[in-house]
Amino acid sequence: MSSSTKGAAICVALFIFLPVFAASFPVLNRLIDLVPAAYAKMRQDKLTIVSAQGGAEHPFTVEVAATEKEKALGLMFRTSLGAGEGMLFPYPAERGLQMWMRNTYIPLDMLFIRADGTIARIEEGAEPLSDRVISSGATVLAVLEIPGGTASRLGIKAGDKVRYPIFSGAAGP
Repeated sequence: MSSSTKGAAICVALFIFLPVFAASFPVLNRLIDLVPAAYAKMRQDKLTIVSAQGGAEHPFTVEVAATEKEKALGLMFRTSLGAGEGMLFPYPAERGLQMWMRNTYIPLDMLFIRADGTIARIEEGAEPLSDRVISSGATVLAVLEIPGGTASRLGIKAGDKVRYPIFSGAAGP
């Protein structure tokens, strides 16, 4: 058998047997389901962070992780997040939240936001690929993930306000 025939036979075998192999391992199957979705954009929207000290405004274009599946995926497997971009994780009611960076390749700043739009806490420079649990430290309504270093670069601090319709008293972005 020639080497090109052997190569073709191997390709056909992989094409036939790989899905069967993947189906027998649920964890691998879930990973295969998530990776393509990582490249699909979620619903996009705009929000603004307003400084409590002096009123400087910082606009962001965010993807909104509205469903449980979108929240579970978050920014996993992404290799970049542009300046002025982020992902918002809204919840139906305030609660303590925990996040992590598993399968997240880019450093992030996590802003934990109360129902009135006040930033309760910021986790700066969350370490990529870490399983360390990052807690909100307070009851919050949402988490905003932005590129690592952005909060420091823009002077965003706990106590600043996020303008977005889900926050009480918030006018549109």
